[in-house]
Amino acid sequence: MRQKNTTVLKIAQTALLAALCYVSFTFLQIKIPMPGGDATSLHIGNAFCVLGALLVGGMYGGLAGAIGMSIADIMDPVYITVAPKTFVLKFCIGLIVGLVAHKVAKINESTDKKYIFKWSVIASACGLGFNVIADPLVGYFYKQYILGQPQEMASVLAKWSTMTTFVNAIVSTILVAVIYNALRPVLLKSGLLITKEA
Repeated sequence: MRQKNTTVLKIAQTALLAALCYVSFTFLQIKIPMPGGDATSLHIGNAFCVLGALLVGGMYGGLAGAIGMSIADIMDPVYITVAPKTFVLKFCIGLIVGLVAHKVAKINESTDKKYIFKWSVIASACGLGFNVIADPLVGYFYKQYILGQPQEMASVLAKWSTMTTFVNAIVSTILVAVIYNALRPVLLKSGLLITKEA
């Protein structure tokens, strides 16, 4: 019965985090128009994917980011064509953060606040650092070879995407460090923090 309750709680938390990914990307982004009707943007959507991986584990956090941000892409005419790429990359962010935080550092088994803070920042930086490299690189090949975009346009977008993704990563890492380390004690006390990754 306990396992079933844990699964239900994880699914509910994943749905909430997916909604936060969607809302933060859709309504709190600064869109930067690019040639050919394309765009890149400054946003904090990835922060909730990372937060999810820290709170409920890599797989669930990755799913939250993948689902929330892919739906946001589908609902936006500028980003609709890149939704499959978004799904894969956000899922990978969650898996990387979860791997570092829960498998390597085992933060849910610690009560040392400094240790938890340090490893939550390291895990966030690993997941978002992956995204800084993968998003422009995968985006370049996806735009050029899957969507048939001219090389020059794909190259310009990749360069701008690298800059915006880097800024997003820094802002999101700071945001996650603050939110996670403030939320963790409250969720622990209320019994809503799942201490073992499924």
